[in-house]
Amino acid sequence: MSSASPTRKILVTSALPYANGSIHLGHLLEYIQTDIWVRFQKQRGHQCTYVCADDAHGTAIMLRAEQEGITAQQLIDKVNAEHRADFDKFLVNFDNYYSTHSEENREFAELIYTRLRDKGHIATRSITQMFDPEKGLFLADRFIKGTCPKCKAEDQYGDNCEACGATYSPAELINPKSAISGATPVEKDSEHYFFKLPDFQQMLEGWTQSGTLHESISNKLKEWLDIGLQEWDISRDAPYFGFEIPDAPGKYFYVWLDAPIGYMASFKNLCSRRDDLDFDAYWKEGSEAELYHFIGKDIINFHALFWPAMLEGSGFRKPTAVNAHGFLTVNGQKMSKSRGTFIKAQTYAEFLNPEYLRYYFAAKLTSRPEDLDLNLEDFSARVNSDLIGKVVNIASRCAGFVKKAGGTLSAQCAEPEMLAEAVAVGEQIAEFYEKREFGRAVRLIMELADKANQYIADKAPWALAKEEGKAEEVLDICSVGINLFRQLVTYLAPVLPEMSRNAAEFLNLDSLNWDARAELLLGHQINAFKPLMTRIETDKIDAMIEASKEVLAEEQKLKEKPSANLHLTDDPISPEIEFDDFAKLDLRVATIIEANHVKGADKLIQLTLDLGGETRNVFAGIKSAYAPEHLVGRQTVMVANLKPRKMRFGMSEGMVMAAGPGGEEIFLLSPDQGAVNGMRVK
Repeated sequence: MSSASPTRKILVTSALPYANGSIHLGHLLEYIQTDIWVRFQKQRGHQCTYVCADDAHGTAIMLRAEQEGITAQQLIDKVNAEHRADFDKFLVNFDNYYSTHSEENREFAELIYTRLRDKGHIATRSITQMFDPEKGLFLADRFIKGTCPKCKAEDQYGDNCEACGATYSPAELINPKSAISGATPVEKDSEHYFFKLPDFQQMLEGWTQSGTLHESISNKLKEWLDIGLQEWDISRDAPYFGFEIPDAPGKYFYVWLDAPIGYMASFKNLCSRRDDLDFDAYWKEGSEAELYHFIGKDIINFHALFWPAMLEGSGFRKPTAVNAHGFLTVNGQKMSKSRGTFIKAQTYAEFLNPEYLRYYFAAKLTSRPEDLDLNLEDFSARVNSDLIGKVVNIASRCAGFVKKAGGTLSAQCAEPEMLAEAVAVGEQIAEFYEKREFGRAVRLIMELADKANQYIADKAPWALAKEEGKAEEVLDICSVGINLFRQLVTYLAPVLPEMSRNAAEFLNLDSLNWDARAELLLGHQINAFKPLMTRIETDKIDAMIEASKEVLAEEQKLKEKPSANLHLTDDPISPEIEFDDFAKLDLRVATIIEANHVKGADKLIQLTLDLGGETRNVFAGIKSAYAPEHLVGRQTVMVANLKPRKMRFGMSEGMVMAAGPGGEEIFLLSPDQGAVNGMRVK
């Protein structure tokens, strides 16, 4: 996107955090990703508005409030204040943060529902559900526990068994009990309201394949659409904390109906306070404004099927794009309370700078819905190396010499070509930011930082400063260094807003506007340098882990809606194997003689491997790290005696060996030079 492009009107949302618990690092992945993108758009001069809200309805809210002895309103107000404080700590800058329990949301929920009803998109029918006779409420599957009818494991939920993976209906459970009261549930009929999602099958088939979603998400949705859509139950019986359905006493909108409508409500609330924003200009059908949702991949069906269908049926515009990210793991495993890696936002902020996490997430984020691993050792090393050792180091090495010369940068540019290159690379960085390829943007920025540090090291101003008559040359060198630092902090401003703000103060600049970077700082007065960031100390990470073990009690498991952005487990690592098991592997050196993209596969590359007189076809999940054209001719190590596996794309006749944290950091295991194809690896 050129900097000369006209100003865009952009509305951005993140998934609404449920008002039933604290913000943790799994949540923050999404809000940091969104905030970086929004800050970048604003830095480029666009009118970009970021709204969000607490998702405040549902049975789980009602039950937790009851357990705490407070009203549901008091609970959601308390959690809302906590969420706002956590987001502030991590510099997530919403233009409006609201709640779905608002009059605006009630009005839009009723408006959308009545429009759908009047157009014939709502059906009613009686269904049989499990009912808790003691609490007097119908039970969602997750509120029923009993013995699995398949493997006989006890204490399993009413929809699937965590021991054997079987799925079933609550009525099939052996000795079912209400997870709320312990009473034996009974079957009871009730009239429910359904959104006729199949009415929008054709529209959704086109919309989901129109570029609004990542290709892998589109392909997954196509599988669901090919099976055929089902009507969606949008009602719940009293007692329920939410909005009552118009003309249906005792019936309430299911939380997932009014949750996405909360995007509209939060924006409407903001419009009521800002004269420069017009609700209809962003939400009316045919609007030229852009609308982007950032969500976790586990709630894609709500945002890419139900939500656009609701909007289409009620006369509102559909999203420009729905951007889905993956789950967060820590040290290669799902977040765990027993290991202390289920880390709350507030716990992290007690020990570490939130901008460290923003940077690490940015360095690993892509536009693909892949999981992201927070490897705490790599986290520490990368932050210390990149931010302290490279970026801040440039300013700290040069600032003292400039201040000694009077605090004014040289009036001439000693390295015009080098600085012109640093300015020019900003367009490629901007393109990566725009496409949410943050990791690629960060790599370019760090390449520039490496060049800047190499330039300063080669020129060695500290050595020149000891020689007679070299003061002007020293100032010229350090002025180039300060100008390069200015480019770096401009590019990092969306990721590191606080550090960049302090850097702008040091540079004596009002802002770090993206386009202003083209004007070099010549004859410019700078301020005294103050440390911008300190190193991560390992003991701080260790203390954070220990604190997480102490403060995170076992989370309440009563949930009605699916979790957003995270799966939790305390599973140990895989069982140990004997040496004899490992010795069964036949590891061979192979040369990649052909490599091709696999149509319809997000992660796979098709490899043809030469084992020395024999070729093998292998599908390898390394597409995020390697382009096929860069693989031909390389040697790698493969498992030659792995049983061939029939895949949707063909037969895979082995496995290539690779390691790394994942994403774009997957490294093929390569043999020493001179290895012969087919040679065994011992």
